[in-house]
Amino acid sequence: MPEPEARQQTLSIATKADLPQAAAELLSFIGQKKIILFEGEMAAGKTTFIKAICAQKGVQEPVSSPTFSLVNEYETEDGELIYHFDFYRVENQAEALDMGALEYFSSGNLCLIEWPSKVAGLLPTDAVEVSIETGEAEEARIISMRVL
Repeated sequence: MPEPEARQQTLSIATKADLPQAAAELLSFIGQKKIILFEGEMAAGKTTFIKAICAQKGVQEPVSSPTFSLVNEYETEDGELIYHFDFYRVENQAEALDMGALEYFSSGNLCLIEWPSKVAGLLPTDAVEVSIETGEAEEARIISMRVL
């Protein structure tokens, strides 16, 4: 039996004003998936896009990169928890294990993960990969989404 083709979609945004619509499209695209992997160069807009996703989900508190804490927890207006990870400063996978990454990943809550390649061996295979690239104009971005 042939493998099913991976679902994918690409969004082009011209300015940050387009982010709420892009976030809504991502949430529609992921369906029931809970592990979202964000890849992109430094300053490509991963955290900015995650802020827009959290806003779409009804998070009222400030959303910021958990660069030093590794994980931030947000609560939506419906009481749903969202975990936002930034593994940029992780030295090895053991460090992620020590902070309980596997428990977070298996919690059933939405996990938004920046720099997932740093912990690739720990990630569930049932994830959505989001790649963000800079476009021609200053705020333009190309967001590619793919169900793994």
